Amino acid sequence: MRVRDAEATRRRLLDAATADFAAHGIAGARVDRIAGAAGVNKAQIYSYFGDKLGLFHAVYRMHADAVVDATPFTPDDLPGYAAGLYDAAVARPELFRLVTWARLEGAAADEIAAGGGAGGWKLRAVEEAQRAGTVAAEIAPADVLALVTAMALAWSAAGWSVVAGPGDSDADHERRRRALRAAVAGALGT
Repeated sequence: MRVRDAEATRRRLLDAATADFAAHGIAGARVDRIAGAAGVNKAQIYSYFGDKLGLFHAVYRMHADAVVDATPFTPDDLPGYAAGLYDAAVARPELFRLVTWARLEGAAADEIAAGGGAGGWKLRAVEEAQRAGTVAAEIAPADVLALVTAMALAWSAAGWSVVAGPGDSDADHERRRRALRAAVAGALGT
């Protein structure tokens, strides 16, 4: 009798769904295709995630959590935070394709990204830094975070410029990080 490994099955589903959602978006992703790529019955998708949108949210959360874990936030070093987000975008381009699809398809990417209000502590930390005079006080904390994120993702699949990738030279990545640090420091008074 073969014992099923539920966590391994869940992981295969998340990996297959990441590829399908990143390539085709939420509407274009197919449960049959995801189940086939994961080597499972599609009923398991519904058992684990409820529906296709639940699966998308789980995929998004998995990648977003990995970026958050890999990119420590401190308002005392917004330029460093921005450089960390840049590196995360290079390392996890699928997350930024998922964000783009979610926004295009109206899947409330902002709510997904907020993780039920988990970002509130960042806003409070920015407010403290503004009171201490290390971050520009004339910019609302939510706008500070939005600007840092937008600048950091300028070279991502969600940005308008050349997309940075892992195959780019170290010199190109370092040039972009330096520009990003200087722009964030200059714009936000850090």
